[in-house]
Amino acid sequence: MTSPSSAPPAAPEAGGGLGRAGDLFQLLRDGRPWTRAELAMTTGLARSTVAGKVDLLLNSGLVVSVGEALSSGGRPPSRFAFHPQARTVLAVDVGASHVRVALTDLNGEVLAERCAQRTVAEGPEAVLGYVVDSARKLLADSKRPQSLLAGVGIGLPGPVEHATGRPVKPPIMPGWDGFDVVGFVQRSLPVPVLVDNDVNIMALGERAAFWPGVDDLLFIKVATGIGSGIISSGQLQRGADGTAGDLGHVRVARGAEVLCRCGNVGCLEALASGAAVARSLAAQGLEASTGADVVGLASHGNLAAIQALRQAGRDIGEVLATCVNLLNPSVIVIGGSVAAAGEHVMAGVREVVYHRSPPLATTNLRIVLSRAGERAAVMGASQLVSQHVLSPAGVEAALAAASAG
Repeated sequence: MTSPSSAPPAAPEAGGGLGRAGDLFQLLRDGRPWTRAELAMTTGLARSTVAGKVDLLLNSGLVVSVGEALSSGGRPPSRFAFHPQARTVLAVDVGASHVRVALTDLNGEVLAERCAQRTVAEGPEAVLGYVVDSARKLLADSKRPQSLLAGVGIGLPGPVEHATGRPVKPPIMPGWDGFDVVGFVQRSLPVPVLVDNDVNIMALGERAAFWPGVDDLLFIKVATGIGSGIISSGQLQRGADGTAGDLGHVRVARGAEVLCRCGNVGCLEALASGAAVARSLAAQGLEASTGADVVGLASHGNLAAIQALRQAGRDIGEVLATCVNLLNPSVIVIGGSVAAAGEHVMAGVREVVYHRSPPLATTNLRIVLSRAGERAAVMGASQLVSQHVLSPAGVEAALAAASAG
């Protein structure tokens, strides 16, 4: 599996790095219309060279004619632009207790989707079987041929070895350890399949949709577990083995005697995840077994739930203060099911982060709730694929396939 870039490729330098149509295409990914003359002027290439590359892109469908530009005399020059509807992407969000499958275009616009309450503990064959069946149904209902499917992006709620797409000892995914997710899906859908940790792709989705100009962003998912997606200098940071951002198992002071499912004590997840907050409320006699129950209690004004959520925010803030000191992000986005509690969690996070981090690191820091919400993961899964297939090498492969066909 070829590793995709985590951000759109930079435009090629004028006069260099433009030996292929795939390189020239990177200039067109901004979506605005161009003429051949404008491309030739920007790149320094001969107009005949540009014309040949543009014709290849037009024939592939990735670029489409969008009318004519104003003429200073003679025949008006044609204008053309990136055509995101040329291909479709299957974007998959596998959560602890749900599976969301969406069909999108190359810009991440959702065309159709299906969602089911299924637990990841059902095992890979059952869950991925549902994904494949949903893909076929979505393609059939949308009347879009499978031949135009560019790829499949999948987010999983556990550690993923990025080079192979295989889960690695995921704590809440029995039967998934080392499973060949890519191979299983490709037996039914023979296209590129890219797999990553769910919070990584949520970071990609949130940034692409709402913070495209932000190069340093942390996405924090607070749900059954707690994790973060780290975007630094515009690139998703996965670390040496794909485990970067696992905040849930950082120790916090308040949890000295609290046992975590990982076998250690004092982990953030054991104190501030949705399940952990529910357990603390159940011990007080309240009916709560999930994070959704906690959010529901808080929304109805239950003071114990509100206080527990604010304390969870403080615990998360304790860990995030260290992250702010280390990574200096300009935006921290809080998402996941527990984020539905909104300002109760946010108040606790802000209280500690702004208190414990130096003024220089927080002067321009924004701590906000996710705007993508429950669609953050499918938006990111779509980005994972589009960034891969629209890279210079990906476009060249598409052009070669079109020529062979």
